[in-house]
Amino acid sequence: MLDPIRTFFQRNIAIDIDSGGAHARPAPAAQEKLHVAACALLLELAHADDEFADIERTHIEAVLQRHFGLEPRVAKELMELAEYERANAIDLFQFTTLIRNNYDLGQKTLLAEIMWGLVLTDGQIARHESYMLRKIASLLDLEPGYLATARRRVEEPEA
Repeated sequence: MLDPIRTFFQRNIAIDIDSGGAHARPAPAAQEKLHVAACALLLELAHADDEFADIERTHIEAVLQRHFGLEPRVAKELMELAEYERANAIDLFQFTTLIRNNYDLGQKTLLAEIMWGLVLTDGQIARHESYMLRKIASLLDLEPGYLATARRRVEEPEA
């Protein structure tokens, strides 16, 4: 089942899943690996409370389309691949390391805002979601102050 997904990404967005290593300035293939890593972290957060609701799925798909500039079909395929990678990962380290080494502080803070938006989609913050978000932020070397600022930005009504 994974081979058709890998083929799709290699053909449509030139991702090379099997190669390792991160670059200071990501090449297009490395950029797509970052997309998979970020999506895997969002999926891990969505699964933290053992309920992956349709509203969370829709939120992640919208984020992938808006922030990564993906077509709806490609966003869904990215989610499938990231879900596979997440489910087969031993821990979050491979995803957080890739992002930590390639995202600047602004990109990490934006990811924290996206994560808070995901946690708040169902109107409540489950204890496991809050813990997972703090754990991911710590692995990304995001200080608690940045995480708090990201939460405030998400919770503030738009003027």
